[in-house]
Amino acid sequence: MNDTSLPPDVSTDLQQGLQAMGLDAALATPLLAYLALLVRWNRTYNLTAIRDPREMVTRHLLDSLAMASHVTAGTLADLGTGPGLPGIPLAITHPQLQVTLVESNGKKARFLREAVRQLGLKNARVAESRAEALDEPGAYDNLTARAMDTLAGIVEVGGHLLRPGGQLLAMKGVYPHEEIAQLPADWQVVEVRPLQVPGLVGDRHLVVAERR
Repeated sequence: MNDTSLPPDVSTDLQQGLQAMGLDAALATPLLAYLALLVRWNRTYNLTAIRDPREMVTRHLLDSLAMASHVTAGTLADLGTGPGLPGIPLAITHPQLQVTLVESNGKKARFLREAVRQLGLKNARVAESRAEALDEPGAYDNLTARAMDTLAGIVEVGGHLLRPGGQLLAMKGVYPHEEIAQLPADWQVVEVRPLQVPGLVGDRHLVVAERR
């Protein structure tokens, strides 16, 4: 399943990153298969601006996996997932987590369907839709969005998808003081957790929010 066109350092970087994060080394095989597929499709379809596979390990795979310990089971909708980030790495890491990959861009949705098929991800599905148009109210325990919008913007387009008591898990860079202040009055931040991403320079935070 691995692509020999990936430089050997890519596997080393990923294995070292998984070890640093306390994740199972066996995850490297399906994660590399996903990465190889992304690299191949990216040559034609421009799914991500990052071209270097080693940079993809850090900025895509390990960055996505930094939140893996914060969601382990139940249902999760990954809004504006793009090429499947963080949804596909989370689905690989947690087979008991049911992941819906929400993406309105047609070429990215085609890639997602092929990735789910080739990787045999029985716990992932693709919803080719804008988040606000997804007619699945209250269907999810968790929402996540890695690079989609401000916190208020995420809540506006995807808040209807959360079940009562469900949580938004939004990945951000520096501590988002201003975005938190701009959340609607009926939403509150439960906590902001700093994330450690091996090899990544700069701050990363996971904002956990819920409806009041």
